[in-house]
Amino acid sequence: MTDKTTPDNESVTDAPARRGIKSYVLRAGRMTAAQERGLKEVWPRWGLTLADGRQDLEQLFGRKAPCVVEIGFGMGKSLVEQAESHPETDFIGIEVHAPGVGKLLDEADKRGLTNLRVYREDALAVLADCLPEASIDTLQLFFPDPWPKKKHHKRRIVQLPFVELVRSRLEPGGKLHMATDWQAYAEFMAEVMAEAPGFVNTAPAETAPFVERPAFRPLTKFEQRGERLGHGVWDLIYRRD
Repeated sequence: MTDKTTPDNESVTDAPARRGIKSYVLRAGRMTAAQERGLKEVWPRWGLTLADGRQDLEQLFGRKAPCVVEIGFGMGKSLVEQAESHPETDFIGIEVHAPGVGKLLDEADKRGLTNLRVYREDALAVLADCLPEASIDTLQLFFPDPWPKKKHHKRRIVQLPFVELVRSRLEPGGKLHMATDWQAYAEFMAEVMAEAPGFVNTAPAETAPFVERPAFRPLTKFEQRGERLGHGVWDLIYRRD
């Protein structure tokens, strides 16, 4: 199980993302009043679309600051907490599910946050078409759909083309931080990253290829439930060389 879904993992170039295999499944759901408020009232201020084109992040946020991008933020609780805890950092969240986008926007607005922007788009298209090269301090991918059946592994977002696209958007020294509660997927991620050029694993030798959960990564409600049930979580952090 996972509390997040993540976007298409096919062709990743600076051209518009091609339609192909999707690593997420859109699910219909009832909207709460708060979620509807977020989409109707807050979205016009903080929502972004592919049609907005390539962003100038300094202009977008009105300042020069480190930028963290999170793919598949679910209902947005941990991303809102990060944005509130780190006002010196700018955050961009990417999520395809309307209830989660609405919830995050509503909560961020109620907390008076101004360092957060949101895309409700395919993440690969956002990375390829909207975010400049060497502009991101950290890209976060927490609990993506593991697609556990072998025949579905091609749907996993963590593939070499995705990783290479991420590297091009990271600043030199920028980090790709992934986390999953599926050990087999964690090992798969590590295998992909071992083949990816231009990255250095930050894990110490005694825990490599994984790192202990960093204190700056908030525990999600899903992860807290997993901990109570004795489920493991694996974090991987790689630095752009």
